[in-house]
Amino acid sequence: MKIAVSGKGGVGKTLIAGTLARLFAKDGFKVLAIDNDSAMNLSYTLGLDENTKDKIVPIKEMKSMIEERTVVKGAGAGVYNINPEVSDIPDRFKVSGPDGLQLLVLGGIEEPATGCLCPENALIRTLLYNLFVKRDEVIIVDFEAGIEHLGRGTAKGIDVMLVITEPSQKSLDLCKKIIDLSKKLGVINIYLIANKLFDESQKEIINNRIKEWEIPLYHSIPFDPEIGKADLNGDSPIDFNQTSKAVQAIKSLYLKLKHLKAQLFDL
Repeated sequence: MKIAVSGKGGVGKTLIAGTLARLFAKDGFKVLAIDNDSAMNLSYTLGLDENTKDKIVPIKEMKSMIEERTVVKGAGAGVYNINPEVSDIPDRFKVSGPDGLQLLVLGGIEEPATGCLCPENALIRTLLYNLFVKRDEVIIVDFEAGIEHLGRGTAKGIDVMLVITEPSQKSLDLCKKIIDLSKKLGVINIYLIANKLFDESQKEIINNRIKEWEIPLYHSIPFDPEIGKADLNGDSPIDFNQTSKAVQAIKSLYLKLKHLKAQLFDL
């Protein structure tokens, strides 16, 4: 099962992606978590130890390897191989985390031109497609904030798109764009998740705002001060307080996704 987590910056993508990865791993699944966000904070949510985190070099910063894989020798400046060989990269550069999960840090592509064919984009786009199509793990990708990744086509091949919103109009507006673009890319299973809800009235307002979307609100997660405490303490939320309201809500989301996995793949 290949799961992508998208949304506006700050809505809780990394919290949800990292906690879901831990829950799948705790349940005995082979899990590869992918950090494709420019902030590259997934290792903290996963609970990797400091020594492991210090050794991580994001794929996007491996300039010599990127050049080796993408530059077409003798073709002149600006000509790149847009389908570089990438199948060996995940196993070479992934690191081990809690509960037997693995993490591969790609980093985001800090390039303003949507759909650019810069060498970093060519390699990461091909790598993500390879991960989605040719790997047999549970893959959970914490996508970079916004819609740039969809413009570059890096979301092709995913099974489930989780679109995360917080209770704000700006966040909902971006979610609508992500949903529309995901549909155009052929993603069938698209689910809207509301995070940081203070009360049921906010959930009701969101439901009213999305009536015409054809994508209902799939799950909601309450605002939880324990998440901030975990972050300040430098701990993974699931290790800091497994009984916190937000972690329990993400556990409920995990059970839904596990059931969906059984429907889609385990027949």
